[in-house]
Amino acid sequence: MDQKLKDTLVSVWRQALLEDAPAVEVESRRCAVRRTSRHRLRQVDFAFDGQELRGLEQNPETRSRWAQMARAGKKVMQFLSSGRYLAVVVDGKVTPYGDR
Repeated sequence: MDQKLKDTLVSVWRQALLEDAPAVEVESRRCAVRRTSRHRLRQVDFAFDGQELRGLEQNPETRSRWAQMARAGKKVMQFLSSGRYLAVVVDGKVTPYGDR
């Protein structure tokens, strides 16, 4: 995962979760931060280098280690591409999934 993508993921995480912004700015475009219907988690769809990505706030009610961190008060956002998990950002640190 290249540094530009990591920086973009951290920027989206910061704007959506820390700043609680109604929209995030990615590559000079504004993308609305919406809430999911069931759990009211923050979600933002955006494009990066022509790739459609989604940032989704971690549901603290699941049994994953990321949910455990969210329950402990950490700000956790998962990032997906084409329905597959790409990376997670926890308190400003990017953890990529697999070799993508």
